[in-house]
Amino acid sequence: MTVKGFVEGGIASIIAGCSTHPLDLLKVRMQLNGEIQASKPTTEPIRPAFASTTTVAAPKLNAAPTLPPPRVGLLSVGKTIVQEQGVRGLFSGVSATVLRQTLYSTTRMGLYDIMKQKWTDPESGNMPLVRKIGAGLIAGGIGAACGNPADVAMVRMQADGRLPLDQRRNYKSVIDAITRMAKDEGVTSLWRGSSLTVHRAMIVTASQLASYDQIKETILDKGLMKDGLGTHVTASFAAGFVASVASNPVDVIKTRVMNMKYERGGVPPYSGALDCAMKTIKAEGPMALYKGFIPTISRQGPFTVVLFVTLEQVRKLLKDF
Repeated sequence: MTVKGFVEGGIASIIAGCSTHPLDLLKVRMQLNGEIQASKPTTEPIRPAFASTTTVAAPKLNAAPTLPPPRVGLLSVGKTIVQEQGVRGLFSGVSATVLRQTLYSTTRMGLYDIMKQKWTDPESGNMPLVRKIGAGLIAGGIGAACGNPADVAMVRMQADGRLPLDQRRNYKSVIDAITRMAKDEGVTSLWRGSSLTVHRAMIVTASQLASYDQIKETILDKGLMKDGLGTHVTASFAAGFVASVASNPVDVIKTRVMNMKYERGGVPPYSGALDCAMKTIKAEGPMALYKGFIPTISRQGPFTVVLFVTLEQVRKLLKDF
């Protein structure tokens, strides 16, 4: 087993993650927006999202129908963050992004590269699409399991600024976030939403890496473009779009499950991924699962372009090693 694929993938992933972090933060804020807007005040100090379940536990007579939350745009969310927290607010949780890319993306990129080398057809020099997808599913799942603690910390640090001052967690760094979560909520909280993280990572990696390789091979085989920057940008942007469409619904649910706040021993707002999905659809409509799609594609597109363009350049630099 060679470590070269892990090093190349890790370097490219960290650069891509840090350069597109503000867009990822905007995506998280937009995905969580409906929870606050659609909630109703309760007499108990619990998370507002839990208010959507009161109609099940104790039906209210003559209750007015819940109106869908107002839509917020990418620019308005970004403007609010800059006004309240300054430009630094757009980089909240960037230390968690670095750790997440180091654990998650380094693992998935390295494993995919190993399977690609072993499963490539020696005669054609290409790997069949089905094998690409299979390699992506396996690599993404394993990588997500390794990086879940950093993923939870990243979501919380990105979402903290939207909470009232007295409810903010105010994590100092990703290490502080992970340490406090383990102390206050138990070590298992670091793997909260791990099933969603794994499923999302499998979908993203399979669609992103497989589609990039497939599109790149098609472009080169048909002689549409030469193997250079133009081919890499075209194939990577198309791969980013495919990954965004496939993963956004799972990403919305993952973000909400990871961000839910409750005391140890208390009743969580969501009992699981399916419960979160049902409550989200009931309160906000089915299109809520594509909430934040614009920042998702706005982030996933540039992220994937930077990822693969950087990866191709790093491979050239490390070719003789």
